[in-house]
Amino acid sequence: MTIRPAVTGDAACICSLWNAMIRDTLATFTTEQKTPEEIADLIAQRHDAFWVVGADKITGFVTYGAFRSGPGYLATVEHTIILSPKAQGQGTGRALMERAQITATAQGKHIMVAGISSANPDAVAFHEKIGFTQTARMPEVGRKAGQWLDLILMQKTLATR
Repeated sequence: MTIRPAVTGDAACICSLWNAMIRDTLATFTTEQKTPEEIADLIAQRHDAFWVVGADKITGFVTYGAFRSGPGYLATVEHTIILSPKAQGQGTGRALMERAQITATAQGKHIMVAGISSANPDAVAFHEKIGFTQTARMPEVGRKAGQWLDLILMQKTLATR
């Protein structure tokens, strides 16, 4: 398994993974698909916080960024992790999250947050296995495909200060 920093040349592969999740699942509340240009810009902005797995073909990625704006939140980040169906259950997600958490900790980040759709119980179970704790459930704050969806917030302490 090769985990490496994302480069702008990965944008089309990442876009394909992300858009499949947007288009085909309730795991995200958004319905607006990404463009390769948007992904390339995101990679450029988060050059030290965007990791992919795979050599020739990318089978997953993780990235993180600001949780909320303002100086009081500088030590808190929220992440996104997406895997191809073939990569799930193979340790890929765990390896990507370990890399993201190590990098975020080295950058002085204290808390990592996951915002998970209630339609994605596998993601909740995954995050629990890697040490995240559910801190909130916001009923019916999302809507997609004619369904009201809950937002589950989970977090993990990365470093103590």
